[in-house]
Amino acid sequence: MLHLLEIDSVNKSYGQNRVLTDIYLKCETGDIIGMLGSNGSGKSTLLKILFGVEQAEHKFIRIDGKIFQRPYQTLGEIAYLPQDSFIPKNMTLIDAAKIYLSDDDRVNMLFDDPTLFMVQYDKASQLSDGELRYAEIKLLLNLDVKFVLLDEPFNGISPINIENVKELIRKSAQNKGIILTDHDYRNVLDVAHQHFLFWDGGLKKIRDKEDLVLRGYMSEERAEEFVEYRR
Repeated sequence: MLHLLEIDSVNKSYGQNRVLTDIYLKCETGDIIGMLGSNGSGKSTLLKILFGVEQAEHKFIRIDGKIFQRPYQTLGEIAYLPQDSFIPKNMTLIDAAKIYLSDDDRVNMLFDDPTLFMVQYDKASQLSDGELRYAEIKLLLNLDVKFVLLDEPFNGISPINIENVKELIRKSAQNKGIILTDHDYRNVLDVAHQHFLFWDGGLKKIRDKEDLVLRGYMSEERAEEFVEYRR
């Protein structure tokens, strides 16, 4: 079944600094949307507003035509990976999995993984940052929700698990919509089907390398990588 997430007319300021201006974004089941932007451009802020944990001066959030103020309060709609860890430090991975996942099959699938199998009984505080990040991403992508928001999912993860995460995202997009942002634009360009750039308070769709160069996000040389990833 196709599901549709829309966020519309988003305006957000911090004091006199307008961060987001009349933002509109649509994500359907099957979409992988990648958002790029410099520090402070509003990437994380938009994800928090979309999840419902950040207020805005104005916003409309709709899921399948129904308006939500705080989507996270309704089960089965949306999940969010923040930049900071969300599993309590004194909780083991296996206990976290049993709390978040709906059945034993999903728990078993989570740990059917050479990286996580060996640490499933470890507390979050005992894991490396990369191991914990990888576990949290895989946990969220196994949730029974329609949409998943990922804020810097590739940060601190080993190269091998970066490829695993991209494959998990692609597989999850068979029945979910995924919106992600990361400072490593190469991974965003690689895994996403659609690309957007935060620029001057707005969200601009990126169609070709000239868009990235003209908006001042990257040089002509780096923009060539965009072309390679799009092929």
